[in-house]
Amino acid sequence: MNDNLRQKIIAVCDQKIAQKGDKVGLSFYAFFANKNDDPALLMQAATWWIETHQLDHFEKAVKVKDMILDGK
Repeated sequence: MNDNLRQKIIAVCDQKIAQKGDKVGLSFYAFFANKNDDPALLMQAATWWIETHQLDHFEKAVKVKDMILDGK
């Protein structure tokens, strides 16, 4: 996963946690606009989420952020 995507994931998780608390869930789609303007980056996130870590469709933002920070 490239560094730009890692930073974007952390920023979105931080934003969602600040808005809705540490129990808020999200999917990898939360990191992208409704319009698919970067399919390669979307696939990178989907591969990390689905294939690499076999995460559920919705996961806690805190968990996702911790995984990114731990380098997983």
